[in-house]
Amino acid sequence: MVLAFAGVSVAGMAQSETPELKYSVATNSFWSNWFISADVAYEAFYSYQENGKGFAKSPLKDFRRNLGASVAIGKWFTPGLGLRTKVTGIWGRAVVSEDAETNAIKFWNAQEQVLFNLSNLFCGYSETRVWNLIPYAGVGILRNCSENVYAHSASIGLLNTWKLSKKVALNLDLGFNILDDEIGGAGFHNSEKALTNGDYAHNIASADRYFAAEVGLTFNLGKGTWNKVPDVDAINALHQSQLDALNAQLADANAEAERLNNLLKNHKCPEGKTITVKEVTTAPVSVFFNIGKSKIASRKDLQNVKALTEAAADKNFVVTGYADSKTGSASFNQSLSQKRAEAVADELVKMGVSRDKIEIVAKGGVNDLTPISYNRRATVEIK
Repeated sequence: MVLAFAGVSVAGMAQSETPELKYSVATNSFWSNWFISADVAYEAFYSYQENGKGFAKSPLKDFRRNLGASVAIGKWFTPGLGLRTKVTGIWGRAVVSEDAETNAIKFWNAQEQVLFNLSNLFCGYSETRVWNLIPYAGVGILRNCSENVYAHSASIGLLNTWKLSKKVALNLDLGFNILDDEIGGAGFHNSEKALTNGDYAHNIASADRYFAAEVGLTFNLGKGTWNKVPDVDAINALHQSQLDALNAQLADANAEAERLNNLLKNHKCPEGKTITVKEVTTAPVSVFFNIGKSKIASRKDLQNVKALTEAAADKNFVVTGYADSKTGSASFNQSLSQKRAEAVADELVKMGVSRDKIEIVAKGGVNDLTPISYNRRATVEIK
């Protein structure tokens, strides 16, 4: 239910970050995103054997509480979903009396747990996020080493982590464990009285259980971060712009050849004279940007711009900036298109074009090209 809700809870966002890019990350290798953790645990036990004895329920009572420890190893398969194998235990209490020494046992509880990082599921993955809220649920086996008793165990809990560095995080783990058997002695599943009295359902509801509050550290192994999915639309737009430029150059060359052929056919030059015709014709050259950005996405786009400035060194240029109209407000897109045009104009100046020969136009958000990402650009053309 949590995963389904997270999948449909995508709020509208400005052009600076679309839902597709915000919630998408590139798949890491199997050996990435592993972690180990070690915690000190405070545990409070509630035994089926105490039913009807009126013991105080406070988890702070000596006959209930004990200290323990836990270790876990796990892996995040996505920023929101992970698995860990966790072993908890050392000292516990089988609450059969109000005497702490009588209740003392040694135990271990090994479980496989599923982790849901709600911070990443609802807010999108962020490498710089400090606090992560991670509910979990798990099943496993518990053994009372003092009595040589085994029981199936199940748990739910809430893991909080605070990032201390790229490799280390502080943990606060609050968990609840329930057992299908008594950890203090003979199991009620095997109790003839429980079965003959028809009290099986009551015993399930009254199964042994314990609460745990754990504090410790998590250590990330290998690569512990996720890379954002590349802006495929921008990459496709870049390739398309290069193809468009080549097609435009070919069309211009064909047109120029046709014009020269017509000139030769219809014009008789005086003998001994040579006529040289030089004319620059070109389609607008596009420079593309990533979503919400005014930094040029690929410096390769500037190669076509450089070729244009060299072929038309004495010409004036118009630089026109655009943003896509599907994301972001009109005022944001207008400002963004202005910044994109200015960024390309700055590159023209670096190429030797005088600033007074450059006209800047900002078109704001448009929907001229398909897909929409092709509109995240600035064009350079001869005035």
